[in-house]
Amino acid sequence: MSSGTLKNNLMIPDRSRIEQLVREAVVMQLGSLQTKALAPGQTNPLLVNVSARHAHVTQEDLERLFGKGHKLRVFKSLYQDGFFAAEETVTIIGPRHRMITNLRILGPCRDHSQVELAFTDAVQLGLDIPVRKSGDHRDSPGCYLLGPAGMIHLSKGVIRHERHVHMSPADAGYYQVKDGDRLNLRVKSDCAVVFENLLCRVADASKLEVHIDTDEGNACNYARATGFELFR
Repeated sequence: MSSGTLKNNLMIPDRSRIEQLVREAVVMQLGSLQTKALAPGQTNPLLVNVSARHAHVTQEDLERLFGKGHKLRVFKSLYQDGFFAAEETVTIIGPRHRMITNLRILGPCRDHSQVELAFTDAVQLGLDIPVRKSGDHRDSPGCYLLGPAGMIHLSKGVIRHERHVHMSPADAGYYQVKDGDRLNLRVKSDCAVVFENLLCRVADASKLEVHIDTDEGNACNYARATGFELFR
């Protein structure tokens, strides 16, 4: 099937195809920003990723949104093994019926449902959200999530997930930190930034990866970053 328009004997790609090509080029460029291993024998190079707004849901909430027995389908595997962006998306509805569509769900399902937004997303929805570690819903507002089979109400759980770094015990040993400690991240770009107090999340299966949100990615001009450095 043709994916473009024939003009002057040349096939001109349609808009959706152009957007797909641009996305693929950006992913390839950002993937090249991985730094080399920081110490002999260290298996995980440092990777910094921008985490866009998304939701986590329980299996029960998933079925209320998409129907009885529904299972998340993998759209794209994430860097951390076993985690993925799902094909399923929902609409988040805030106060005064403000909403954002196509909020992607990340899998697998969890034992709690929550929504992670950047501050600009929260402002758009009319929400005042706290900065919290995943799963910490203290003093956080709620929202409605709308799926094709139904709607759920979260009484709380909309947060800005604080910037953090996933690491293995070997990585933690290299940086001389333990789970719950803090590190700083220097981003080298034409808008260089130091992000302070990244939460260290240490787990046996983790690869060395920093997560910042879209506001932070824009602040440091992530697309033009040339290097990253973690330091105490």
